[in-house]
Amino acid sequence: MIPLILILAILVFIIIELPPGDFLTVYVEKLKASGVMMDETAIERLSRQYALDKPGYIRCYTWLKNIITRGDFGRSFQWDKPVLDLIKERLALSVAISLFSTIFVMTIGFAIGVFSAVRQYSAFDYIFTFVGFIGVSIPGFLLALLLMWFLYSRFGIYISGLFSPEFEDAPWSFAKFLDLLKHIWLPALVVAVSGIAGNIRTMRANLLDELKRPYVMVARSKGVAERKLLFKYPIRVAVSPMLSTIGWTLPSLFSGEALASIVLNLPTIGPMLMQALMAQDMYLAGSIILILGSLTLLGTLISDILLAWADPRIRYGESGR
Repeated sequence: MIPLILILAILVFIIIELPPGDFLTVYVEKLKASGVMMDETAIERLSRQYALDKPGYIRCYTWLKNIITRGDFGRSFQWDKPVLDLIKERLALSVAISLFSTIFVMTIGFAIGVFSAVRQYSAFDYIFTFVGFIGVSIPGFLLALLLMWFLYSRFGIYISGLFSPEFEDAPWSFAKFLDLLKHIWLPALVVAVSGIAGNIRTMRANLLDELKRPYVMVARSKGVAERKLLFKYPIRVAVSPMLSTIGWTLPSLFSGEALASIVLNLPTIGPMLMQALMAQDMYLAGSIILILGSLTLLGTLISDILLAWADPRIRYGESGR
């Protein structure tokens, strides 16, 4: 994972540098549009302050060295603050939403997928197969807009933010944490809908395939109880593909969280990343993408561990036994 993270960091920096111009160019153009002119001396001073007068590879090397040796992700051009201070709380809220979404995706998708397979062609199966197709096809931000419109037009409820007004600027406390739990479930569910729908279809298809295997028929003929039979072998085998998707579920949840956060006005990492990309604030944007990429690698590691736990056949050294 360590070499991959280093390669990812270099690629992120290169991609952030690809658009023409830089933060200073964007900043000067905004000033010109508002009627404010900046002289060349001030532009050169800002260029030296932000190290924009140095080649890209030197800036990249300095950025990586500071991250590794001091945990310093650089300074945001747009906010004029250390990057780590800016993203610390927002990233924690983004991780919280994605964590709740992952729990919804895995538990709800697993439970409904198993029940749909066991009750194949029942009314329940048809309903959730239809709901699954809708969930896969509707983007999270559109679902957020529809929910906002429906709740406000029908019940006068306006859903926005992660905290009640009295807790928005208050310091962290147990009461603020409870208020967060009261509000976080809705954006987490909005982000999770697509993943839940996909997991329902995956789990249902895999379990139906396993239930037709000869060992299941033999076990039934010997009088093994249905619940014991399901959980001992077929479900453990059928859940493996679902566990292997955790690695790419995390980045998809974060991208869904970013769009839902913009629509629902959530103080998370998504809106800040969009602003940083538009302003070409390379250290802020690069650090956010690097952290999200590292979480993706972490998700892949977790999925590998869960796969080895769920299916002993794939453990290292045991495949040939």
